[in-house]
Amino acid sequence: MKIFDRIAQNLLEIIGKRLWGFKPNLMQHIVEQHGAGQSLLWFVQNMPTYEKTLREWGAIRTHLLTAEISVLNGCPYCTYGHAYALQLHYFKNTGTLMLIDENEIVSWHTCIESDAIVKFRQLIDSSGMSSEMPILERMLLLRQGGEQSQSVDDSRILHLIKMFSFLNRCGIKGKTNRDQAHDPINKDTLLLDEYNRLRKDNTKI
Repeated sequence: MKIFDRIAQNLLEIIGKRLWGFKPNLMQHIVEQHGAGQSLLWFVQNMPTYEKTLREWGAIRTHLLTAEISVLNGCPYCTYGHAYALQLHYFKNTGTLMLIDENEIVSWHTCIESDAIVKFRQLIDSSGMSSEMPILERMLLLRQGGEQSQSVDDSRILHLIKMFSFLNRCGIKGKTNRDQAHDPINKDTLLLDEYNRLRKDNTKI
């Protein structure tokens, strides 16, 4: 790896660790595939918009949508990181577990698209998140490319579609190994321990 690529990778990994508490595995593959300059520029252009969406929408909506997009694009790496973050925020907010865990959501990327969409609709319904259904349906329309942006929410959806098209391609090409939850909640070790304990106990039932 060229010295500038290594510097860029280290910088992106440091940013990831400060945000989420670990060095994301994808950073190496992004730099390897796109080089130092393009990788850093991409993050400068996209991460502030993503962070603003996260603040405005909240973690559950943002991670639900990014998991949906990543499943439809066939990227296990991004799906796991955002599905796990979704699960943790849902657990923190409700004190209960979703019926479907992050590993099962990852497995949906092997389904045909129509079946994966049905599974997400069922997940939203079973989790009491009916307010998120219109965002899913709007994303599906905008993803087809025939609809124009008509609102601020549309602009956010379109940005996530474009952003995760890039990230998912990098993850798929790099065959990136899963790591942890892609959210600051990943640093809440007490919450993680309790969530993982309950998931483990549920598998024994």
